[in-house]
Amino acid sequence: MEFVSPEGLRLDGRRPMEMRQLRAEIGIVSKADGSASFEMGNTKVIAAVYGPREVQNRSQQLNDQALVRCEYTMANFSTGDRRRKPKGDRRSTEISLVIRQTMEACIMTHLMPRSQIDIFVQVLQADGGTRSACINAATLALADAGIPMSDIVTSCSAGYLNSTPLLDLNYVEDSAGGPDVTVGILPRSTKVTLLQMDSKLPMDIFENVMQLATEGCKAVANYVHEVLLEKTKQLDKHRGV
Repeated sequence: MEFVSPEGLRLDGRRPMEMRQLRAEIGIVSKADGSASFEMGNTKVIAAVYGPREVQNRSQQLNDQALVRCEYTMANFSTGDRRRKPKGDRRSTEISLVIRQTMEACIMTHLMPRSQIDIFVQVLQADGGTRSACINAATLALADAGIPMSDIVTSCSAGYLNSTPLLDLNYVEDSAGGPDVTVGILPRSTKVTLLQMDSKLPMDIFENVMQLATEGCKAVANYVHEVLLEKTKQLDKHRGV
């Protein structure tokens, strides 16, 4: 199957190095301490953060830092496949762990010892890049909850199809079986907090794909900063500042 036309366009009309449209909204779950929705094209996710609060299971309490927990789920209507997925399936458990470890890289857990922070992320509509969208939504939800962070974390994927590096893969491209790389970074230091690759790539091609995904992360970071700045302006307006 041809994923890039002779004119240099992908199946959805984008250029190889073009991202899908980003949309985000903060504060959408009133009962949560912080929440956000994040869309990358047709992929839509929602994140809610509760805490810092008292540790529910005392045996898990950490005396020198906060305990961070994460739960990732996919709504049954999020994909074309209508089979009911069992709760706690292997993929969900693995992605929950990936998101938790990625977010722990930026949360200043040492400032909140003997407390617990819960991050819940749910995919409402899946069209590729769900892992990245969840991390971006979680970042906004943590910021909305006022959780101290050393920096935000942003994520994006890139792949290699038809001998062409492609940024921000959609579902059709993602499921084509080609190599794809998911990257998460701390934008200020460009420190990599997440790097996952599904199959092997020659080193020179890997570096190109990795660089493309990193540029995508930076573009997401610029958008996240815009969203947070707009939210701050709205809060100032309500306070009459």
